[in-house]
Amino acid sequence: MSTDRPAGSSPDGEDTPAPWDEILRQMFGPDAEEALAQLRAQGMDPAAMAAASGLPDDPRLLGQVLDQVRRLLASSGEGPVNWDIAHDVARQAAVTEGDPSLTALQAKQVSDALSVAELWLDAATDLPPAGGPVRAWSRSEWVEQTLPTWRTLTEPVASSLTTALAGALAEQMPEDLDAQGLPPGMLVPGTPTDPAQLVRTLGAAVFGMQVGQAAGTLSREVFGITDIGLPLVREPSTALVPSNVEAFAAGLDAPLEEVRLYLALREAAHARLFTHVAWLRAHLLGAVEAYARGITVDLDQLEEAVASIDPTDMSALQSALSGGVFNPHTTDEQKAVLGRLETALALVEGWVDEVTSVAALPHLPHAVALREMIRRRRAAGGPAEQTFATLVGLELRPRRSRDAAALWARITADGGPEARDAVWDHPDLLPTDEDLDDPNGYAARRQTASDAAADVDRALAEILGEEPEKPQG
Repeated sequence: MSTDRPAGSSPDGEDTPAPWDEILRQMFGPDAEEALAQLRAQGMDPAAMAAASGLPDDPRLLGQVLDQVRRLLASSGEGPVNWDIAHDVARQAAVTEGDPSLTALQAKQVSDALSVAELWLDAATDLPPAGGPVRAWSRSEWVEQTLPTWRTLTEPVASSLTTALAGALAEQMPEDLDAQGLPPGMLVPGTPTDPAQLVRTLGAAVFGMQVGQAAGTLSREVFGITDIGLPLVREPSTALVPSNVEAFAAGLDAPLEEVRLYLALREAAHARLFTHVAWLRAHLLGAVEAYARGITVDLDQLEEAVASIDPTDMSALQSALSGGVFNPHTTDEQKAVLGRLETALALVEGWVDEVTSVAALPHLPHAVALREMIRRRRAAGGPAEQTFATLVGLELRPRRSRDAAALWARITADGGPEARDAVWDHPDLLPTDEDLDDPNGYAARRQTASDAAADVDRALAEILGEEPEKPQG
């Protein structure tokens, strides 16, 4: 017995609306029948369109799709990124592989591990504990706590790119989309009819989806707040994501407790650095923002890329905003900013790597193996690298973290932990690429620079008639 039945018919023979027809009826209300008639008159089969677009047959899923479409096009949002969409997409991505509520035992294990880590770090660095709350987070909680920083990082590039696209499409777009002879109601109610505003609305929505997907993906990979190299919360605190720690440990030979302690050491070391080196957070985030704000787009290439786009085709506009038409050019100034940022990230990662190793070696049998595993994981890139390559146009891979760790070890050998940590007293004291190339010559170059600064001070004192300061010691 054949199970075939006409489109729009139910298994019991009763006529029911085809899924795509039902979507249009929900979207366009009284104008839906005329819109459907015009589509069919133009040789467009709504059912075939639905199948080709991959829409589900389940009416409940269709309702969800409809809600997303409405939010995408009708939400005006504020700014270059629609943060309502970003939030919802991030939460959905975070739970894709499951996100069970944390147990009391998991929370206690995280608290205990971070407490032990602080004790061990006291013997490895003079920087005191970060203070603030000690927390165990689910993936969804990680998303909630870090989204404000994603806003700081992504809005500059989102603004420049959507503005560029709106300008490139300006001549192609009609003055009023309602006047283009479209089937009645084919613009979702609430959609801006001003072309420039429509492009900006679409851009904000698409960037919201991209940011949300990136943050949600990261929430399934990160161990804490700081292990991508940037501080993702403002207040001093430490946190671990037990689900990710346990998933990481499952593929290693080391016991879960030992892995948790090692990752707690890294989290606590990062937190000490970002909390007590007052200028560091602004230095790193400012470099990312400066790089993003300097992005320029080849307008000729952009106009050529969008020349074939029908300005009233929402899917084509969304595809353009999602990627493919933008090829940002890196200026000399941006290259300099990028170089400073990569060096700073390597120095942060190298310092944490070295201090964590010093603190862990006396206590954790697998400390050496865990150090190497983390090094390879960071060097290979991953979600963080992909996230920033997509959203900001740069990578956060600390390519020279091994060189930085060797430099910190050399400074410690020459002057002790105090000399190593004192380098963070001022950004002008940060080692350079030359220092990473030649750690053994760092002390001599630093002394030369110090002597030169002293000569300048003496010369200024003579000019001003002041008594030059006598060298200490």
